[in-house]
Parts: sequence; structure tokens; C-alpha cells
Amino acid sequence: MAQGTTTSRPEEREDAPEPERTSDPDPSTRAGYKRVFTRGLRVLWVAARTEPWIFLTAVGGAMLHAAVTVASASVLGHITDHTILPAFASGETTTAVLIAAAGLLLAVGLGKAIGLAVRRLLAGLMQFRMQARYRRSVARKYLELPLSWHHRHPTGQLLSNANADVEAAWQPLAPLPMVVGSVFMLLIAAGAMVATDPVLAMVAFVVFPVLAAANVAFQRRVSPMASRAQALRAEVSGVAHESFDGALVVKTLGREDTETERFTDAAHRLRDALIQVGRLRSMFDPFMEALPNFGVLAVLLLGMWRLSTGAIEPGDLVQIAFLFTLLALPIRSFGWLLGDLPRSVVGWDRVQSVLRSDGAMVYGDRVLDPSPRGLALRAHDVTFSYADAYDTDGRDLMDGGDAHERRTTVLNGVDLDIAPGRTVAVVGPTGSGKSTLTTVLMRLVDPDGGTVTYDGVDLRDLARDQVPRTAALVPQGTFVFEDTVRDNITLGADIDDDQVWAALRLARADGFIRELHGGIDARLGEKGTTLSGGQRQRLALARAVVRRPRLLIMDDATSAVDPQIEAQILAGLRERDDAATVLVVAYRRATIELADEVLYMEGGRILARGTHDALLTTSPGYNRLVTAYERASAENEAERTPVPEEPGPAEPHRRAQDTDSSEETTR
Repeated sequence: MAQGTTTSRPEEREDAPEPERTSDPDPSTRAGYKRVFTRGLRVLWVAARTEPWIFLTAVGGAMLHAAVTVASASVLGHITDHTILPAFASGETTTAVLIAAAGLLLAVGLGKAIGLAVRRLLAGLMQFRMQARYRRSVARKYLELPLSWHHRHPTGQLLSNANADVEAAWQPLAPLPMVVGSVFMLLIAAGAMVATDPVLAMVAFVVFPVLAAANVAFQRRVSPMASRAQALRAEVSGVAHESFDGALVVKTLGREDTETERFTDAAHRLRDALIQVGRLRSMFDPFMEALPNFGVLAVLLLGMWRLSTGAIEPGDLVQIAFLFTLLALPIRSFGWLLGDLPRSVVGWDRVQSVLRSDGAMVYGDRVLDPSPRGLALRAHDVTFSYADAYDTDGRDLMDGGDAHERRTTVLNGVDLDIAPGRTVAVVGPTGSGKSTLTTVLMRLVDPDGGTVTYDGVDLRDLARDQVPRTAALVPQGTFVFEDTVRDNITLGADIDDDQVWAALRLARADGFIRELHGGIDARLGEKGTTLSGGQRQRLALARAVVRRPRLLIMDDATSAVDPQIEAQILAGLRERDDAATVLVVAYRRATIELADEVLYMEGGRILARGTHDALLTTSPGYNRLVTAYERASAENEAERTPVPEEPGPAEPHRRAQDTDSSEETTR
């Protein structure tokens, strides 16, 4: 893991939120309900502070809706006293009175519609903008963190952080403006009821606290359940991702039933947690629905007595009863908000744990001098180690690891010096550190100790874009996007088709690409399943060389390519006018013999260097390894009838047949 690095501050980048700096242990317990409530309000304040105008306008719409809703009770009381009752008393009414009543009702309806539309539209807008903002921030953080961090965190968990956790964190934003408007509505409604009749208003002052207390009791019970359900969502996502991504292993080993049972177990635990929440809500919702109705009944009974004594007018009773029915929904909105807060806090903590993760690389401001030639690559006393393991009980915690954890040294004092334009092969037994060396040389991770330089400049002093602009890595595992050939090579960069075809010719891939329906516009299957192993490797090589890197690192990147084709590819790289410095992790003797120099690695060290012929006589370990490779290769060749690939086109218009039998078996 990289040493001496610090977390880059997200707020320094455009559209990046600042990570929350506080955390509370076990926020889902009942004892921590108050803490959950206050922290949930802080999360909502982050959104209000980030999108102030949207939030204030949404609250304005909610207040307009609340004010007009309360006013509608007065309008109904006025119509009752001045339109309906006089009409019953006289048996007739006038057109003017009806138009006036209709105008009042229309104004009320229009005002409520405008307030409701503004509230809902902007509440949704704020919620989705915050979700998009934090999804971008989480994804950006993932890309900034080194590979050593990703090695410690399952992909399914990371997907859950970027999707379900972000969504949960901002779920309360939908009812938030309504809740603020409801507070305003309760205040003006209480004032209106007191002004109309203080005696009937006392019923509200008894019922409303009971509703509030019921809400609080419900949230205290539901908080730990909702928090556990949110954690189980991430677990289900992780199990699903592992099962689906490992479909080839599962099917070839006949473990479909085992994986189905594993996923079923996780899904059932999530189901049970959600049912537990639903069972509690099914008891709470009817109570919340019935209590305001009992309040209305009490108001009507008491109001009839008050009406019989002449203390109030009929319109006053209608107004207060109508207010009671209106206020039931706003009070319920508090329950919606409080119900979302526990999940919001859990999601927020998990998102913030990503944004606070240590290990993000620090970049300098040095820029390499532009040159069409290969660069000078040097590594001095490079060491690197991996953690032996991580705690599976805490696998969903984005903790940066323990500084005192047990670690295995993979690179131990590596020194190398490669002159510009040279081709160097790295050879060594499995586990000797070859692939790790390639990741350090590309600064995918920083070494624990030592330095790596391009043209004499420490990689840690270079600006962020300098390494990918200057160097390219073709790894062992070839990844192909479910996209066109062109987009798989350019990856969205502004590269014209002539350059794409030139790179394909250099990688000896243009022959089979021309045979695809659509050529470079042909769409490839997921992970390149429509291509053979050798074809995918040559496509990945074309992706690297199309950018004309000054340093090309190939980590056993042609293992599935016919040796004759591999030799042509390496020869083509060396013969270019702007020949790059090439470092290739190799096993085949034919590949090794093409290199200007060979480095022999063992136990994380470079034990010998020189030409292939020289090392055969001076390095016993190298001799044994290469001899073993040759013997294994000869045995494999004897067991099968070879169908070699054609050498490839000497001219662009010819087609190369990709009939390597080793590739055909990997289709």
C-alpha cells in the first residue's frame, strides 16, 4: 500500500462535496435514536446548503400550499355562512353569490396546485441532483484511489456504495419541503383554530401531541430494523456480483446450486428484515389514520354542543372540523421523514467512508519534455508489500487498513535502468513480483520505498496526466468493453480512423477486424466474448499503441497469440521510427530472444541481467526456468496438432486468418 500519501480534498474539485468529518458508532440502536435524528438533520442541512435556491423555492411552494390549504378552511366556513345556509333559508340564491363562491374555490384550488407543483418538482430536482453529485464524487474517488485500496474492497460493495447508499442518503429530501411546509401549516392552523374557538382548539392540542409521540415511538422501533435492512442490501449486491461475474467458474464446476443457495440465503435475510419493517408499519399506519378521525369526531360532538349554546356559528364548526381533516396528512409527513432518516444516516456514513478513504495519490506539477522517442526508465531500491489478509467481518468498511497489519513483501530492493528505445524482457518464476513491478512502474500503486523515474523525473513529482500520456500497460487480463471496435481502442479519445487502423496493423489485428460485420464499427460482446483469447490480446495491444506511448509495458500480454504473430508484433514495435521503450514480461524463448536485455527476477529481486545466451550460462535459476518452459511447451505441442496463425498481412488490404488452435479453444 502506498506510503506517505494523503487524501485529496474533494471540495477542491469541481462539483465535489466535502466529506463529513464526524461519525458515531452504531447509529442504529434505540439508545442512539436521538443521535440518528440530529445526524439525519445534519445530512439534510448539507443538501440545503448545497442547493440553497432550489431548497428555498421548494419550501416556498410548500408554504404557499400550506397557507392556501389553511385558508381553504376559512373559505369553506365563509361559503357555509354566506352562501349555503342563506340559500337553504330563503330557498334561492343569486348568480353573483354563486360566482363569488366559485371564484373563491377556484382561487384556492389554483393556489394549492401551484404550491404543490413547485414543492414536488423542486424537491425531486434537489434529491436527484444530490444523488447525481455524490454518485459522481464516489466514482471519482474510486478512480483516484490506488489499486491497493481496491484489492481490499469487494466490487459488489463498491457498487452498493455508489448506488443504494447514495440513494438512501438523500431519500428524505423528497418529503423535506413538505415537512417544513407542514410545520408552517400547523402553526397557522393552530392560530386559526384558537382564533375561531379556543375550546375546540383544545382538542387539537391533545390529539397532535399524541400523534407526535406515536411518530417518535415508531421511529425508535423501526430505526435499527431499517439500518439492518440497508446493510443487507449491500450484502445481497456483493453476493450477486460475485456470482454473476464468476459465472464461468460456477458453471464449469457445476456449482449453480451452491451459488443459488448462497444468494437465496442473503436475499431471504433481506426479505425478513424488510418484512419486519413492514409488519411494524402495518400496525402504525392504521393508528395514525384513525387518531385524526377520532379527533374530528370529538370536534363534531363538542362543536354540536357549542353550536347549540350559540357560542359558535355553523361555519366555525365546519372550519375547525375541516382543518382537523387537513392536518392529518401533514402530521403523517413527519413520519415519512423520520422513517427515512435511519437509512439516510447509514447510507451517508457509508458514502462518507469512501470519500474519506486514505491512499489517494498525491501529484506534482512536473511535465515531461515532449519527444517522439522512447523514454529512459529507472527504478532504484524499489520495495512493495501486500497485506496478508483483511478482516472479513469488516469487509464493507472503507477503512484504509491497519498500519501494523501483517504484510508480505513482493518487491525487495529492485533496481533497473532501461535506456530509451530499448526492449527488455523480465523473466521469473510465478510469484517473483513481475506483475507487481509493472503496476509500480505505471504508478498504479506507489512503492513502499525507493523511486521510479521517467527521464530522470520521479513519478510522484509528475502532474496527474503525465503517466497515462507517456506510458501504456497491456496487462495479463484483457478487458474488452461491450462497445464497438473503434470505441474499444480510442476509449472516447479524439483519434481518427487512420490511426486506429495503423494500430490494428501493428498489433496484427486488422485481418480479423476486417472480417467482422461492420469492421471497426462492429459491436463486441460483453468482455469480448465474441473474440478468441489471442484476438482480445491483440485488440488490447492496439488500444495501447494507438496513443504512441514512449513507454510500453506488456505483462505477458501475448500469451494467447501464436509465437510467429508475437514475433512480428515485437519486431514491428522496434522498427517504428518513434520506437518506444518496451518492457515485456515473457515466458516464451522466442519472445525473450527478441529483447535487447533480459532481467531475471526471483523472490522480489532482480538476480541477473544480460542477454538470453549470457544468462543461460551465468544464471542457474534462469537456465532451469527457461528449460522448463521449453520442455512444457514441447510437450504441449506434441499433444496437439498445431494450426498456426498466418503471419498476418504485409499490406493493409490482405486478411489474416486467426486460426491459432490455442485461441480457438478459448472461444
